[in-house]
Amino acid sequence: MEANEIQALRAATSGTAERIHFNNAGSSLPPDVVLETVIGYLKEEALLGGYEIEAAYKSPLENVYASIGRLINASVEEVAIVENASMAWHLAFNAIDFQRDDEVITSEMEYVTNLIGFLNLQNHQGIAVKVIPNDARGNFSLSALEEAITPRTRLIAITQIPSTAGNVLPVAAIGAIARRHGILYLVDACQSAGQIPLDVKEMGCDMLSVTGRKYLRAPRGTGFLYVRKEVQDKLKLLFMDGHSTKAVTEEGFTLRDDARRFELYEKNRALVLGLGKAIDYALAIGVDRIWQRIQYLAGLMREKLAALPGITVHDSGDQQCGIVTFSVAGVESTDVKARLAAKKINVSVGKASSTLVYMNKHHLTSIVRASVHYYNTEEEIDELCANIMAILS
Repeated sequence: MEANEIQALRAATSGTAERIHFNNAGSSLPPDVVLETVIGYLKEEALLGGYEIEAAYKSPLENVYASIGRLINASVEEVAIVENASMAWHLAFNAIDFQRDDEVITSEMEYVTNLIGFLNLQNHQGIAVKVIPNDARGNFSLSALEEAITPRTRLIAITQIPSTAGNVLPVAAIGAIARRHGILYLVDACQSAGQIPLDVKEMGCDMLSVTGRKYLRAPRGTGFLYVRKEVQDKLKLLFMDGHSTKAVTEEGFTLRDDARRFELYEKNRALVLGLGKAIDYALAIGVDRIWQRIQYLAGLMREKLAALPGITVHDSGDQQCGIVTFSVAGVESTDVKARLAAKKINVSVGKASSTLVYMNKHHLTSIVRASVHYYNTEEEIDELCANIMAILS
């Protein structure tokens, strides 16, 4: 991306004038057009009525499914819009009809919400959970995955980009293994969507969970679930309402023929439109170009932080993303965050619980997480480093 394009994108994001935002893995600053879309719809809803405005916006609301399909290379029949990635993930995971002694294989980078889901079924239904450790270079071991698979393996569940580490897991290679063995495959793309190009066909995944608020730059309270058409009838529904069905009689009902069976009717239509606008915004820029820019900025940040005395950068693995994790010698991560916030620089603190297996393995209780997006600049990275030096002095 050229400098003039970056400046134009920053000008279209009012928040960039207020502070330096390196908490994009938490919640990105939305483009102004996303904010205007949400507020505009809410104003019309307040003036004319919720159902009436929903009917007037039927086509734009429907187009959000098409935008999601373009983002991940899926059909609209394979997409359900939900409130967040945790809801999407649990709708998929808990839809699987697990039997006692079934096995779930995951990685040491799995997110806490997903880990809780595993532990819950382990305790109540007797499933077994196998964790594939990273190798010495910080990469997910495909050979260890192959060795872990048995006839009881029911699911491979992988978080593509972890919450408190900078590496990227090889989801397509994992998907090829899952396909070869006929195992269901669930990918958590919470940190991936909007940061890295996604293609569910290339991944070979059966289910994919996504949030809107992170790298997609959509409003909080938005997300979606992808469910491959061929597995939809193999999954049970946790919740149902009239929206989930295509026919109801006094004797029974027939489910919809698409992934919207996993939705409930009532949701915030203004936020749905905001999600669609954010996805269209990313697609117009080009997710491949976004990914190149993020890799460049994150690499620069790691290089500059690693050169500072007293700073330990924790990221490993052959492919790294826009999440940069580090520690400041002698200073608690929460204190680093607070002192940077006083200078109008946003970062986050990654707690041990967020990626429990990985953090415990490396004896980390917390880290500072600085996550870049394409609208960040080299000058902002320099200012972050200068302020960290001030903390150390």
